[in-house]
Amino acid sequence: MTNKNKIFEWGKKYPAPAKLNLMLRIVGQREDGYHLLQTVFQFVELCDWLAFLPNDSDEVVLDDAISDVENADNLIVKAANLLKSETGFSGGVRIRLEKNLPMGGGLGGGSSDAATTLVVLNSLWNLQLSHEKLMELGLSLGADVPIFVFGNAAWAEGVGEKITKINLKEQWVLILKPDCHVNTKEIFSVKDLTRNSKLMIIDEFNAGNHKNDCLRVVCKHYEAIEEALCDLSVFSEARLTGTGACVFALFDSEEFAIEAELTLKDKWQTYLTKSCNKSPLFV
Repeated sequence: MTNKNKIFEWGKKYPAPAKLNLMLRIVGQREDGYHLLQTVFQFVELCDWLAFLPNDSDEVVLDDAISDVENADNLIVKAANLLKSETGFSGGVRIRLEKNLPMGGGLGGGSSDAATTLVVLNSLWNLQLSHEKLMELGLSLGADVPIFVFGNAAWAEGVGEKITKINLKEQWVLILKPDCHVNTKEIFSVKDLTRNSKLMIIDEFNAGNHKNDCLRVVCKHYEAIEEALCDLSVFSEARLTGTGACVFALFDSEEFAIEAELTLKDKWQTYLTKSCNKSPLFV
């Protein structure tokens, strides 16, 4: 059982894990433009790390700025300020970020950072918001934030907010990061993107249907991603996570995963890790 009542401490580092989309289907589009999805989320042990320190002022301060992202636009700062505005809390915090997850890779790094901020500060500031409320606030920051607050591998629908806990096989994972950044908004605006996939049930996924409806469009626009998928598929089923740019493959054997990484690491940026059903934040 995921420990959602975990007590957090000032100054200690807490993980913000990456996620994988093990499949992704687009089953419709709302009038407001948001796409209706079906997806399967699982976490991996690869993480960003955040530490939260008291701040004498009432400001939210992020010590480690990310290049090309203004602090005010950073989801970490937005999450902390959202908690303040939602509850009327008047204090501040200083946040230190150790960034390990690649930007624009489809691993959910920014969303995970935001979720860890919501969960940890809710405890440190003694705000006593329910886990369901934190997920609701997370959705206002981004479609992937709720799954990281939820903290367990899941089947997700809607725009990502309808989440059902599932348990999946935990395996070794090799992730490749091509040298490109995918603009998710652009991919979802492409005219010939599939938007009418038939609704699927979990049993179909379990039987091996791992289709990602974004794959064809992404490969058409980013040749490096198609090449990475081709290279990785020599060793195991290669898949795209979200809209990419990262691609991944699952392995039953650490030996085979290491063999694949040794073969590919000179050509691609690689991450060798393990999948996990429970978010490391709640372990």
